[in-house]
Order: sequence, then C-alpha cells, then structure tokens
Amino acid sequence: MSSILTCKNLSKSFGSKKALDNISFNIERGRIVGLLGPNGSGKSTFIKLCNDLLTPTSGELQIAGNVPGVETKKIVSYLPERTYLNDWMKVSEIIQMFKDFYQDFNSEKAYDMLKRLDINPSERLKTLSKGTKEKVQLILVMSREAQLYLLDEPIGGVDPAARDYILDTIISNYQENATVIISTHLISDVEKILDDIIFLKNGQVVLQKTVDDIREENGKSVDALFREVFKC
Repeated sequence: MSSILTCKNLSKSFGSKKALDNISFNIERGRIVGLLGPNGSGKSTFIKLCNDLLTPTSGELQIAGNVPGVETKKIVSYLPERTYLNDWMKVSEIIQMFKDFYQDFNSEKAYDMLKRLDINPSERLKTLSKGTKEKVQLILVMSREAQLYLLDEPIGGVDPAARDYILDTIISNYQENATVIISTHLISDVEKILDDIIFLKNGQVVLQKTVDDIREENGKSVDALFREVFKC
C-alpha cells in the first residue's frame, strides 16, 4: 500500500519557538489516523503545512508525491479549527460554491447529509447555532471525493451528543482508499474509529503505532496510553 503523505526532518519555527521539530513519518492510504497531543503540541501547525497555509522552515513534506500547493488542493479536503464560511450566505449557496470550486464535490451527498441532520438548505448561516454551523462545514468537507481529509479538531466545538454523529459522518463518507487525519485532544471520543495514532509532544513525534498494536503490546486503550505519556 503506497503512502499518501510523507514528511522527512520537517520543522516549522515561529521566531525562536519551534512548533515542529525535525519530525519524520509516512501515512498510508486507506487509514484513519489520529494526530494526537495536548494544545500547543504542533498539531494545527502540521495540518496547516499540509494545506499550504504555512511554509516549512526546513525538511520535506509531500502529499501523493507533490509538495503542498495547487495540485494537492485538488485531492485534499480540509476542515479548519475555526469556521470560515460567510454568515450571510445560504447553506444552498455555499454548496453551489463548493460544487463550482471543487471538481470532486458531490452535492447529492451534501444534501442527503443535510436532510438527515434536519438542516434547511435555504437557511442563512447566521441563523444557525454554532454547533449546526460546524456540522454544515463538516458536511461540505466530507462531500468531496478526496484522497486525503485533514480535520482539525472536528469535534472540539460541539456538544457530546453530537460527537457520535460527526464521527459516524466521517467514517461513512470517505472512500475506502482515502485517508483521514483527525487532529484532536479528545482521545476517548475518537479512539473507536482510529486505525493509527501519532502522538505529538512539544513539536516532536513521541509515538507512532497502530491502535491494534497499542492494545496488544501495552494492554491499554489509546486514551489511557495518552494520559500516561502526557501525564494528564
């Protein structure tokens, strides 16, 4: 199975602060990967580097053999930590915008998810609750037939009751050979859908393993191991 993402000796500094410090790993196709660590560990920085929103200070980063840029944006679907959509637009108008912008956007899938969530496409975004806005944004991201989904804290801003639906939406709306990277500090909520984990601490990779290996070798859950590693 080929890698969808590779990074080698990747670093990113902001002045004297190293947000990422010489990290190296490969991520395979067809996996759901948890990018896990406490706030400030470098998770969002890595996601932004993958989406060409930041430039590496040093090292290499490739997605499907390309440096992040115009070509990778065609195959990467990105969910930022904060809502970026225009409040004055109707949900249906945003769907049309995504359809016009992304060749791989499946509007039929988007409307189906809206219907199941009982979200009216004719509503303007500003009339929706914060949690519903975040669901709309996730629907837009997961309605693309992408090769790589980058989800930055997809369940951080919603109530616990909505988290299961969001996780179900993620696992039921991506192609089998696509890869999902979920950046989060809410380990216990996402653990059940993960294949692999990467622990980041102070900008460095402290552990990369499959979830099955963690359970077999360590005899504990990912959440328990996370608490042990990060003493939280």
